[in-house]
Amino acid sequence: MKKLSDITNTDLDILIKDIKTDSREVKKGDLFVAVTGYYVDHNDYIKDAIKNGAVAIVTSKTMDVEVPVIEVSDLDSELINICKKMYDYNDDNILIGVTGTDGKTTTATLIKEIITKFSKIAYIGTNGVDIGYNIPTDNTTPKVEKLYKYFMQINKENINTISMEVSSEALLHGRVDSLLFKYAVFTNITEDHLNVHKSLENYINSKLKLLDLVKKDGYIIVNGDDQVLNKIDKDNVIKFGKGKHNDFIICNQIYDKLSTTFFLKHNNQLYKIKSSLIGEFNIYNLTAAFIVCYLEKIPVDDIIRQIETIHSIKGRVEKIDCGQKYDIIIDYAHTLNGIKNVVESLKKNYKKIIVVTGAAGEREKEKRKYIGKYLLDNVNKVIFTMDDPRSESVDAIIDDMLELTNKKNYKRIISRESAIKYALDSAKKEELVLILGKGRDNYMAIGNRKVKYSDYEVIKKYFDK
Repeated sequence: MKKLSDITNTDLDILIKDIKTDSREVKKGDLFVAVTGYYVDHNDYIKDAIKNGAVAIVTSKTMDVEVPVIEVSDLDSELINICKKMYDYNDDNILIGVTGTDGKTTTATLIKEIITKFSKIAYIGTNGVDIGYNIPTDNTTPKVEKLYKYFMQINKENINTISMEVSSEALLHGRVDSLLFKYAVFTNITEDHLNVHKSLENYINSKLKLLDLVKKDGYIIVNGDDQVLNKIDKDNVIKFGKGKHNDFIICNQIYDKLSTTFFLKHNNQLYKIKSSLIGEFNIYNLTAAFIVCYLEKIPVDDIIRQIETIHSIKGRVEKIDCGQKYDIIIDYAHTLNGIKNVVESLKKNYKKIIVVTGAAGEREKEKRKYIGKYLLDNVNKVIFTMDDPRSESVDAIIDDMLELTNKKNYKRIISRESAIKYALDSAKKEELVLILGKGRDNYMAIGNRKVKYSDYEVIKKYFDK
């Protein structure tokens, strides 16, 4: 709790409990900062914020309301300054930012899981904030005020290294513009979130904004096999991949059902790495994490040993074992590239694959038909169901997914819980039930609400009956 005069340019000594930019989240004693969002002008909700307990308002507009108003010209910059003062931000933090279309969660988590053996490190991303205990988050990269509050909580635990996912939307909306990263890791870039960015060029440009947020003595680590990322030309760029032009070269990959083995060549040294994470895409994720830890001066043998202890990443090709005779894997993959990566890495290991999936409502309608066609061409059976339909009809979304195919190896079950139960009822020994799209999400977006829901809990409940 701080005085308003401590965090804004005013003489008022009103005590402030917290900072909010969403009127629905305001509680008694909060300061409401009425930002103009990408979709919403929060000035329209100042009265709601006051009704919910806001004791002061910061805005760029002239307002006549019953609580003190601090009017500023540059609200985005002011929000950052207020947050830094309110939450005592420490500029000495070692920030590791991971961005890309696919692999952000896995790579950021791998970095955290390797380094945690040798020093304290926190994680911020899709799976929440991990500082020895978990704090759930609403966004992959939290809103500015929440991000700085998490930084404060992290520093209170005497942690100053943070591995965090940096989403394209966070970069587009300036959520991390005030930060400087020691490492910026780029996993890959393919089409995604075009409902927000409107074009692939805009999406790429948003991702590349992270390049400007790297410290002068920091490092930019990129997938050198990616057609977009390979063009990045800076002195502090380190490239990795299978191509001989890379600084860290992936070679001699060996895949099986339970593990992946590969070699990494760097400066005429060859390192053998074995991991329980399967698939070529995870070799790239593992390599990116390896490079960060290598640059952090962790001995190579220690990095390799720690990688071998990591058996899965929550919600990312995560095998669920409830004693059943067939395999169950949940994964967050929702882009065509992400789904292809998962399916191609798994299909040679199983007699039959049953996929449960859908497509998000109000998001990139154009990609649905390609995902539907790919799955029906490459797995034995698909159960199409809901996946964050929002205001769209689930039936209409499924119709879109079937647009390019006449194949009949599918079933339509609107309820996602019922779809998963049907798949589990159908599966036999040595087969795979692959549940895509939600990973470890704990909600379903229906209408304008987030309804409590979890694929993982549905599976556990099925076997607990």
